[in-house]
Amino acid sequence: NYKGRLDVFIGEGTKIHPMADIAGPAIIGKNCVINHAAFLREGCIIGDNAHIGHAVEVKHSIILDNTMLAHLNYIGDSIIGNNVNISGGAILANLRLDKKNISIKTQDSREIDTGLQKFGTVVGDNTIIGVNSVINPGTLLGKNTVVFPLKSVSGIHENNAVIK
Repeated sequence: NYKGRLDVFIGEGTKIHPMADIAGPAIIGKNCVINHAAFLREGCIIGDNAHIGHAVEVKHSIILDNTMLAHLNYIGDSIIGNNVNISGGAILANLRLDKKNISIKTQDSREIDTGLQKFGTVVGDNTIIGVNSVINPGTLLGKNTVVFPLKSVSGIHENNAVIK
């Protein structure tokens, strides 16, 4: 039960499964669903009407309104827009294997160093990420992007991109 905790704010109408875990600080909007075995680690902001599915882990991330994280997802150090659907098993990675700073690779092959060892993904509104896809650290997905299942995605993708 999170009532009375000063580091976790839960909006009206939100339902949290008793086996979910929320580490503060966290802000969860109105009319959300946080399902069984979901783990919201420190530093999460969840917008209104969001659905955090079974066994989803979210860390240091902002999830905007009407977004669905289906189940078995990891979302690390990311910003997710409105009306986004992240299908089952999709991962938004936040750490390079060599643990160097995350760079964002531009379309003209330049690399912009974020200065961060952990930085996930920025996902534009109305984007769909297919099952078991991996979105690599430092990836930027524009609005209305569709990522097909089982894809490994990096770089910057403009609005309305279709990644097959």
